[in-house]
Amino acid sequence: MGALERLGIAGNSISGNKYSENQKQTEQTFSFKWEKRETYESEAVQENMKRWLFERYCDNDPGKLEKWLGHGPDRKIIVDAGCGAGHSGLIFFRDYLKLHDYLGVDISDAAYVAKKRFDEAGMPGDFLKENLQQLSIPDASVDMIFSEGVLHHTDNTGNSIRYLSKKLKKGGLFLFYVYRKKSVIREFTDDYIRNAISTMSDEDAWNAMYPLSKLGKTLGDLNLEIEIEDDIDCLGIPKGKINIQRLFYWHIFKAYYRPDFNLDEMNHINFDWYRPANCHRHTDEEVRGFCESAGLDIEHMNIQEAGITVVSRKH
Repeated sequence: MGALERLGIAGNSISGNKYSENQKQTEQTFSFKWEKRETYESEAVQENMKRWLFERYCDNDPGKLEKWLGHGPDRKIIVDAGCGAGHSGLIFFRDYLKLHDYLGVDISDAAYVAKKRFDEAGMPGDFLKENLQQLSIPDASVDMIFSEGVLHHTDNTGNSIRYLSKKLKKGGLFLFYVYRKKSVIREFTDDYIRNAISTMSDEDAWNAMYPLSKLGKTLGDLNLEIEIEDDIDCLGIPKGKINIQRLFYWHIFKAYYRPDFNLDEMNHINFDWYRPANCHRHTDEEVRGFCESAGLDIEHMNIQEAGITVVSRKH
């Protein structure tokens, strides 16, 4: 018995519903992006994502995931809210997918890609193509919700957290990651580029990212460190030593760089950032407020420049 059957959701494992204009664009964007499997399936990308997931959610202690899921007799229902191609879900939950019932939900055709990738990996899982705010999942029926880098792509992050929390059983876990607000120039540039490519096709927008990705690689390959002598408070740039690529990355524009990633893999990450029409960024205080209003007690909060990771429990 899988997650769909346990939840009483009948019919095809891929269904659908209505979207706002921005969510329709999100659907198209992620359908396009996750079809490009060659841009996220390399060993380098997989290992980096695994490291980052366990760093943020578990403080680098896999025993925390074991504590949450373990090898006990009870099969839990895990909902991956915004599963994409199952990229994070397969990496994070791999050792537990045969012990529990996984349900991946995505607004885009990535749900089809995720099903194929789970089948190829020999892992069980059910999938729904649904809007995260129009789910067929009953209230108070789910043991864990995992939403990695998704909620900021909905029409309203706080509303999505409140809506999804209703699907949790009392004591259920809600794990999520959302973007954090950046410094002044970076915030301006992010929206400027997003607006500039908004009228392009997905393919043209993907190609428009290449010059940016190449510049990020050039800056990264320099491996040059500079020192900023004083805090530049008006721009949100702190003093101290910083790699020149990271200076641009955090304070001017996003141009992702890792020396072990190829150009397409870096372009995938830049496209993921700039293409979605909905791309909300939040403060730490806002995220705490979202959780409080959703009836969630925060057990762990990892705050990085890129974003905010939360482990919370429904009270």
